[in-house]
Amino acid sequence: MITVGNFIKEKRIAKKLSRKKLGEQTRIKESFIAAIEEEKWENLPEKTVVSGFIKSLAGALELSVNQAVALFRRDYPQIPVKLNPNPDLPSKFVWSPRLTFVTGSILVVLAVSIYLFFQYFSFVRAPKLDVISPTDNQIVNSKTLHVSGKTDDEATVIVNNQPVVVSEDGNFETELEVDEKTEKVEIKSRSRSGKETVVVRNIDVKLE
Repeated sequence: MITVGNFIKEKRIAKKLSRKKLGEQTRIKESFIAAIEEEKWENLPEKTVVSGFIKSLAGALELSVNQAVALFRRDYPQIPVKLNPNPDLPSKFVWSPRLTFVTGSILVVLAVSIYLFFQYFSFVRAPKLDVISPTDNQIVNSKTLHVSGKTDDEATVIVNNQPVVVSEDGNFETELEVDEKTEKVEIKSRSRSGKETVVVRNIDVKLE
């Protein structure tokens, strides 16, 4: 007795068409064509969708569409088939306590790794240094010069070889004694690892 699967398969072979080629013509997945020919209904979508596949395949193979559909209705199990609505996809994902533990562990390791990376990066890089005062080529008319700026909060600041206190937010300021022989101010910021950032400002001292 001929079945719908044999009906389609024999005609496909007679036309020397591979399942892949037939799938390209009908836009039906090769795996679906194989399931229809082998009548593995559990590997296919719902009945109405498969019926549409049968019509498309019969038309492409120049078979009687009515005969193909009639064979399909006869051969398709009367008892509902337990179908996978997405035959090419794995079963529905289920979250488990083990997966929660594994995911949590990965996130903790990732967070610690990122923290250590930034700690290492901040340790080995040279500190930031933004000098607000004095400006370059500033004219100074007094014996004291106001020096201020901002750096990393854990850095050490030295102005013309004199240490300067750095606040918790990285700000620093001091009054530097100058005379007409003073031509430049060197502001140096040094990190805990010994890395340094240096800014030199030229000044022109003109005392009256």
